[in-house]
Amino acid sequence: MNLIAVVILNFNGRHHLETFLPSVVKYSKDANIYLVDNGSTDDSIAYVEAAFPEVTIIRLKSNHGYAGGYNLALKEVNEPYWVLLNSDVEVTEGWLIDPVERLRADDKLAAVQPKIKSYQNRDYFEYAGAAGGFMDRYGYPFCRGRIFDELEKDNGQYDSTEKVFWASGACLFIKAACFREAKGFESRFFAHMEEIDLCWRLQHLGYAIGYTPYCTVYHLGGGTLAMGSVRKIYLNVRNSHLMLWRNYSFTQWIWIFPVRSVLDDLAIVKMVFTGKFASAWGITRGVFAFWVMLFKGIGHDIPLQKKIGLPPFPGSIAMAYYLRKKKRYSDLLNSIK
Repeated sequence: MNLIAVVILNFNGRHHLETFLPSVVKYSKDANIYLVDNGSTDDSIAYVEAAFPEVTIIRLKSNHGYAGGYNLALKEVNEPYWVLLNSDVEVTEGWLIDPVERLRADDKLAAVQPKIKSYQNRDYFEYAGAAGGFMDRYGYPFCRGRIFDELEKDNGQYDSTEKVFWASGACLFIKAACFREAKGFESRFFAHMEEIDLCWRLQHLGYAIGYTPYCTVYHLGGGTLAMGSVRKIYLNVRNSHLMLWRNYSFTQWIWIFPVRSVLDDLAIVKMVFTGKFASAWGITRGVFAFWVMLFKGIGHDIPLQKKIGLPPFPGSIAMAYYLRKKKRYSDLLNSIK
């Protein structure tokens, strides 16, 4: 039996499957490939059944988002090592070898991310993960190779294996046992930030998250919600607030939240003054939705394990980026280490 399951979530994505699934099938001979269909209304399933009969299809009746879709589907996947792969990712020859070997060799390593580069601009890192993720204490994520919208060219500057704070859900290698121990994704996130929340909780449990440069994939990005989408902004803001509430102690959170609120307000003001009224409303809705979820008791139901303290970057990435002009991860190294 193969030890690896490549699990691809799909929602009305036949166009992506036609482009990207051939590379997955070609270079994943040592894995079982699953397509999780999130209640698609296009002919995705018919296409895969005809073109790739070796792919196992898991059908969900409706769209449960990234978090809920994977939580439901992975109950049917029994291999010990999983690769959660976006449908708009091109993989390369030998891509499974190094990340899985690292997971097998280290009992404390729960998840690994490969190098994620842009499908359209292949010399550059891609937004969703780049060379491994970090987060500032106020819930703003960034990556080696990407801070906000600033993408670096890959010149080999991040060709070292590292422990990171989070691994991208676009291509996430993870031990099935660790995923289950952490109770999987928080389904109520629906989409966005759920992999960061999961990685944080895995670290509460005493596990580490890794990055390897010895595997490269190419991600198109924006396959479900385009960059700058108002719904994407709303989900990111709502879920980042919920993630902070779930993973900080109350004492930590009570000091963090006021600063985060000011940063949200500054972002709203900036968007209003630049005419991005819909984006400003997306942030406002996201914060309001967080409070609604909080008053409904969502986020109170997770038993937090041993705290690991604050995320690695001790300050505000927004202040570092906009005020101190730190545009690249390498400019932040002294602050992180």
